[in-house]
Amino acid sequence: MRKKTFAAAALLAAATLTLSACGSGGDGDKPVTVVSEDTTQQAATVLDKPFEKPDLVLTDTRGKPYDLREQTAGKPTLIYFGYTHCPDVCPLTMNNIAVAKKQLPRAEQDQLRVVFVTTDPERDTPAALGKWLQGIDPQITGLTGSFDTIQAGARTLGISIDAPTKDKDGNVVSTHGTQVIAFSPKTDAGYVLYGKDATVDDYTKDLPKLIKGEKP
Repeated sequence: MRKKTFAAAALLAAATLTLSACGSGGDGDKPVTVVSEDTTQQAATVLDKPFEKPDLVLTDTRGKPYDLREQTAGKPTLIYFGYTHCPDVCPLTMNNIAVAKKQLPRAEQDQLRVVFVTTDPERDTPAALGKWLQGIDPQITGLTGSFDTIQAGARTLGISIDAPTKDKDGNVVSTHGTQVIAFSPKTDAGYVLYGKDATVDDYTKDLPKLIKGEKP
């Protein structure tokens, strides 16, 4: 696995180009195939200038306010922006993380915080998020709220998301960055970035180090 260190400023410029347009047609209900094969593409990008954790207060799957900074303080945390109707990248990414997480000892599983922030809050209500995540990993925190608030929070991490639109066939499409950001339990800063091609094996190898706040 190749790993590199990038300046955060350069990453911000590049991240705005790393978008995935996900349709919400009937394919969204198909079973997800978890990818676990090796890849020659870069998996982990270690940042020389970590991101500050977004100052976000959103709504969790129980309908309760969730202060991201407060709830994840001092905890190893993975944050991903996506939506439940996504037919490909979003469910694959979350399933890969969930499968890798289950390889950890129970104590480390309980330490890890995985946060899924919707990019389609109009349809991703707390109940819808909860139902979707229940089938992946009940421990994953799902968050929804104002689109403008979510978009602004994502932007602080160099992740671009656009308001959902309809394509020519009437399917809702959400265009969003596909990065997973890992935050250190030592500094609460986002110091490692994963792209959409990160596999189960990548996360399985790296999670034990990320939980300790070490570089993968």
